[in-house]
Amino acid sequence: MPQLELLLDTHAYVWLRDRPSKLRASTRSSIEGAARLLLSVVSPWEIMNKRLGRSDPGLPPELEEAEPDGFEILPVLARHLERYRKLPAHHRDPFDRMLIAQAQADGLVIVTADRAIRAYDVAVLPA
Repeated sequence: MPQLELLLDTHAYVWLRDRPSKLRASTRSSIEGAARLLLSVVSPWEIMNKRLGRSDPGLPPELEEAEPDGFEILPVLARHLERYRKLPAHHRDPFDRMLIAQAQADGLVIVTADRAIRAYDVAVLPA
């Protein structure tokens, strides 16, 4: 089986970090054997955004380390913005749309449980 370059959707990253049993066993195995594990810079931003209005627990762990849990942080680059701009509006969540654009532009597989992402021309590994 070829080693994959995986970009984890925000919820898949949180599951892996906090509740790995929520991920399929085959998905955990793919993550363990991945050639590259990536976490988009938009994921910590999404986590912070969803915490707005709640008591402030501080920065999410994803922002406290340069490379959390062996992940490579994927910045938002001009090629991602160009791809984002051209995406059809199948999915309204801007964070997920950026993950889709990044995966398309960089040939990555998204680890996600979000079925709406499958409407796009992007490789998906079910979480």
